[in-house]
Amino acid sequence: MKTNVFKTGIKIGVAATIMAIPTLVNAQQPANDVTAPLHLLQPDYPTPYGAKSAQDIKATIDKIYAFLEKTTPAGLIDNKTKQEVTDLKKLDENTIFAPGTFRLTSYEWGVTYAGMLLATEATGDQKYADYTNKRLKLIADIAPYYKKELAKNSKFPSPVHGFLMPHALDDGGAVTASMIKAQRAGSKTDLRPLIDDFMNYISTKEFRLTDGTLARNRPQPNTLWLDDMFMAVPALAQMGKLTGDVKYYDDAVKQVKQFSERMFNSQKGLYMHGWVQSMEEHPQFHWARANGWAVMTMVELLEVLPKDHPGYNMVLNQLRAHIKGLVAYQDGTGFWHQLIDRNDTYLETSATAIYAYSITRAINRGYIDKAAYAPAALLAWNAVATKVNDKGEVEGTCVGTGMGFDPAFYYYRPINVFAAHGYGPVILAGSEIILMLKNNQFEINDSSLQLKASK
Repeated sequence: MKTNVFKTGIKIGVAATIMAIPTLVNAQQPANDVTAPLHLLQPDYPTPYGAKSAQDIKATIDKIYAFLEKTTPAGLIDNKTKQEVTDLKKLDENTIFAPGTFRLTSYEWGVTYAGMLLATEATGDQKYADYTNKRLKLIADIAPYYKKELAKNSKFPSPVHGFLMPHALDDGGAVTASMIKAQRAGSKTDLRPLIDDFMNYISTKEFRLTDGTLARNRPQPNTLWLDDMFMAVPALAQMGKLTGDVKYYDDAVKQVKQFSERMFNSQKGLYMHGWVQSMEEHPQFHWARANGWAVMTMVELLEVLPKDHPGYNMVLNQLRAHIKGLVAYQDGTGFWHQLIDRNDTYLETSATAIYAYSITRAINRGYIDKAAYAPAALLAWNAVATKVNDKGEVEGTCVGTGMGFDPAFYYYRPINVFAAHGYGPVILAGSEIILMLKNNQFEINDSSLQLKASK
């Protein structure tokens, strides 16, 4: 901390009062408790401190948008001739998506599509929603042909094979949730056939434990992955809103309840990453991004769950307990660690962005105390924004991660700018922060960031 010389005119915010320096003090004399108001000295924060402007936040989102618009083209080519395919009557086994940096039907891109839709809501700039609608239209336009061919030959090459022939929730749950959001937001493309097909997969075909909890048989039989809360519940919740059918809400609430009963550590306020039915002991590795999927799941569910649903208060209380637990582990840089409760693991971007989004959305919806939690969310955003480089790439994101039961597995997972998991969450976080800034004011009050109290 720079404490050797007090600098007059230090910029500390609108609510602080600069104390006058005694006129008899020599300007070169070192500051002490008599000669200077030491509490007004500027700390050497490792992350920018205070609330960013909406314009600054949009500029960060715009960098990501420009990068993704360039590196994820919405088009088709013939894999043999490398020629563009524009006539949908000429689709065949050689047709692929135009080469890009990220996969247009991955679950990570389902998050990105939702983020772009929210960015338009927050800023009024239509280009973000156009990004999502253009790519979802492309998927919807080619799906009928490949669905027909796959019915005849399940191995027929298709750029949308995983979505049309799913083997896991990852194959389309997040994309389906984004499709329903786009449909509800007025998309001119009829996405309903694709939505109905994947919702049928979630409801009737995905593997479950005997009590109906969504599960996998990897890496061990009858394994719960915390990630799967997000891979299914937001889609179920959105489908409930789209159709009005309470069965989707009921299933969504059941998943939150039954995952939480097995995997939530109420002492720490954190979830373990994996739970295996046959294990007598359940090793607890509180992986950051999986906890992000869980907290975002509950925020997304409460968004549409009717308040008179019998499970509403359970989900709300679980969300509050989780956010309280998460905020207790936030690092002074504003980030969270790869393993949340092990501060010798690296600081991770995607989870921090998911927490910034989820906490802020919970504030904006009145689920949690905004005066208590908004400063943590703003600090998290400021941290995340430092990881968006000049190219619009998001740095510091852990690559795709399976499940482990030893610390080395999580400690040494690589990070990479092409880990798709970082992009959607950063867009979501920035957009939700902009919405919070529209309805709240913040100030530096007695040196710390505070919600400005209404008079």
